Amino acid sequence: MLVNGLAPGAVKLSKATGDITKEALQRLKWMDYYQRHENISLTCRHFDISRQTFYRWKKRYNPHDLRTLEDRSHRPKHLRQPTYSPKLVEAVLKLREEFPRWGKDKLVVLLGKRGYKASTSIVGRIIKRLKDRGVLREAIANHISARKCRRTRPYAIRKPKEYEAKIPGDIVQVDTLDVRPLPGVLIKHFTAIDIICRWDVIEAHTTATSKSATSFISTLINRMPFPVRAIQVDGGSEFQDTFEAECQKRNIKLFVLPPRSPKLNGCVERAQRTHTEEFYEVTDCDFEIRELNLALQNWEMVYNTIRPHQSLGYLTPKEFLQCYQQNLRKEMMCH
Repeated sequence: MLVNGLAPGAVKLSKATGDITKEALQRLKWMDYYQRHENISLTCRHFDISRQTFYRWKKRYNPHDLRTLEDRSHRPKHLRQPTYSPKLVEAVLKLREEFPRWGKDKLVVLLGKRGYKASTSIVGRIIKRLKDRGVLREAIANHISARKCRRTRPYAIRKPKEYEAKIPGDIVQVDTLDVRPLPGVLIKHFTAIDIICRWDVIEAHTTATSKSATSFISTLINRMPFPVRAIQVDGGSEFQDTFEAECQKRNIKLFVLPPRSPKLNGCVERAQRTHTEEFYEVTDCDFEIRELNLALQNWEMVYNTIRPHQSLGYLTPKEFLQCYQQNLRKEMMCH
């Protein structure tokens, strides 16, 4: 009769020798199965173990002492003893207590000036051993930092992972560009681009403030040929305060990028390069803001309706949008 897959003798023996761990009990099952079948290959296949593993535990196994099936310590029998002197340990301790924020590299320099020869690794080991023994205690941090605290955004959030742009208007990327066409002349160029159909809206301002960015929202909504459901911006100050409040007022989602991640706004970054190379570097218009914005509107029309876009299969944004709307109507008719 078998009890839990063990031979009766093994169960009695395990009770007689006291409790063993779950792992040792499993190895005991290997040995009892092998004793009943006397076939190593069958035993290894049954328990899905390698022959090397079975042979190792079979060699250790003593039927009269089930503790031989327990895991052994892998600690080396011979440990390397410290080669540094107690005086060096005391010197490191004093220096570290005097300068609690200094690492082993700086302490090596100070020790050298005091006549001690020690490598960086040795000083590091001394510090670790002092901490393990509880002799060296780290200074309690008071959490004072020179970094500026990040302002909490009342409306803007990180774009959720599950939010995906599927139709035009789902995500419109907005960014600013500094343009210096003449010495002493600085223009703040605003660009908004839809990431699905690449429809672009541009406008120039003398400054990039939250007030001018808020004004650009009206331009953006009026000139986009579809509703804008979400805007994605970087952490610039111009996209805070009144800009954020305006997005909330218009019920437009506002996604703000993590710090130092312009690649997440790649569409608008690429569009700004195009505007620089294909408009600003070749235009001969007056850079007075009113005249410049008239010229930018003409360039915006060319960008959206005439210029082929490689990312759209060499369609214009207008042609791509027309194809999208036609396909959408066909799907609605089919359903």
